[in-house]
Amino acid sequence: MSQEIKKLPAESFERVQLDSSHAERISKPSLSFWQDAWLRIRKNKAAIVSMFILAFIIIMAFVGPMVSPHDAETQTLKHANLPPKVPGLENLGIFDGVGNLAGKEVDLYEMKKVDTYYWFGTDGLGRDMFSRVWEGTQISLLIAFAAALIDMVIGVAYGGISGYYGGRVDDILQRIVEILYGIPTLVVVILMLLFMEPGITAIIIAITLTGWIGMSRIVRGQVLKFKNQEFVLASRTLGATNSRIITKHILPNIMGIIIINTMFTIPSAIFFEAFLSFIGLGLQAPNASLGTLINDGYKLIQFQPHILLYPSLILSLLMIAFNLLGDGLRDAFDPKMKD
Repeated sequence: MSQEIKKLPAESFERVQLDSSHAERISKPSLSFWQDAWLRIRKNKAAIVSMFILAFIIIMAFVGPMVSPHDAETQTLKHANLPPKVPGLENLGIFDGVGNLAGKEVDLYEMKKVDTYYWFGTDGLGRDMFSRVWEGTQISLLIAFAAALIDMVIGVAYGGISGYYGGRVDDILQRIVEILYGIPTLVVVILMLLFMEPGITAIIIAITLTGWIGMSRIVRGQVLKFKNQEFVLASRTLGATNSRIITKHILPNIMGIIIINTMFTIPSAIFFEAFLSFIGLGLQAPNASLGTLINDGYKLIQFQPHILLYPSLILSLLMIAFNLLGDGLRDAFDPKMKD
């Protein structure tokens, strides 16, 4: 046996040494949690498309009123109830300014001698719908993002304190949450709006009065899960303060859950604002939001469907895109979904 080993060429030993060095090589570079989550969310086509849709709508909400040749508040009764007309597309038979008048298809722009274009048409007071739709989208997004941010701050602080300190503090805070949770949200909002002047501030406060409860419960559950983990106990043994444990150990581990819940809070706030404005408890004229525009449009759906079409379409796209993006983030931040 020893003689056979001696007869082996030196190349065989070099190959063995080379193979052992390759076996110890790391095949993939180490990735942080956020890098790994980004790589996984890129594989979710629905989430990526939703990101582009949201980016387009948000950009147009601020740029749209500036690129429009007409102001959102200017009333021109002579131009009232005009259908959409877009340069270039009118030659294709679409967006050509043709509307229904007494059962006949006529060019309302020629009949009213209008020498300008309204890309989304006009409303009953002759205001440009293109500018009003994007300004309404801007206000709805402002209310939704502000409400979601306040919900996140209050919910994270409330749930974190309740879950981390536990004991009597947790009992008292959770009884308060149970009382608030038992009151219907719509009742709280209506009572608040009765004591406050209708406007953006009143709607934000009304939405955030009970909107933070869901976030606080989720954060409390996550804090209860992590506060007894070995790395937290080790940090406490080494003399770390409560604030350092919360900010350096617990909060980074629950940040993914916070982001996901916030992404689902935004479309809920958008829809709730639209609902309040639709039933007359939200913004008042002449201010515009997606809810007020839909409220104006549904009354004329048989005669001027374009007034209802565009705000409803944007509201639907916002709801779908935010929910799909939230689903994608949930899958990306879930370690169980790794390939």
